Amino acid sequence: MIALTDGYSADDKSACVNDENEYDENDKNKDASSSDAPIITQKNPRGNIQFITIIGQIEGHMTLPSANKTTKYEHVIPHLAIAAESQEIDGLLVLLNTVGGDVEAGLAIAELISGLGKPTVSLVIGGGHSIGVPLAVAADYSFIAPSATMTIHPVRLNGSIVGVPQTYDYFEKMQERILNFIVENSKISKQRITTLMLDTSKLIADVGTILVGKEAVKEKLIDSVGGISDALEKLYELINSDKNEPQKKSKQE
Repeated sequence: MIALTDGYSADDKSACVNDENEYDENDKNKDASSSDAPIITQKNPRGNIQFITIIGQIEGHMTLPSANKTTKYEHVIPHLAIAAESQEIDGLLVLLNTVGGDVEAGLAIAELISGLGKPTVSLVIGGGHSIGVPLAVAADYSFIAPSATMTIHPVRLNGSIVGVPQTYDYFEKMQERILNFIVENSKISKQRITTLMLDTSKLIADVGTILVGKEAVKEKLIDSVGGISDALEKLYELINSDKNEPQKKSKQE
């Protein structure tokens, strides 16, 4: 069985994880409860915001080793569905610090963010690599921290493959899905994103490009450089515009 990924292998990241892998039963319960959707008990006059964090490696249909920091799509998708349906939530803020991961899972989350139907803002802190790029641009408006980075590179495959033309055709189709999503949800051109993805001069023994902070904005991949306060202020602005839109329509009618 193979897993199509757009990030790094489990072995690459195991060295980045600390040695504290054992938890007592109480800690496990705390970890489990932290994934529950927040209960909104007080109305914010500027709008109630749902926060979603996407960290570590995005886990797909195969469970990754316990030493890996992961984001499980089966946890994130219900939160997004709740945010779209709930009348108590006015906007969504997505915080990203991910090395990438499973392509199918990453694109599924990105599509839900893109089609949420409510104001959305993303903020890349630390890194938004590989499949993290579509996740970052999926929001209505995107920010990147000055020191944060984004890696753009071709799709990778873990496991055995069959050396036939159909395999490479599948690779190409998967890459097209990613590129088309990025182009449709950002201001970068398809030609430029393809050039960055296939650049052989930027990475050692690899293909692709690393963009740091304002470089991602310069390439028109991300909208602005900023931090959490900038992202919140922009989201409140979008929420206010969204609330006033029905009033404008009714006046026109």
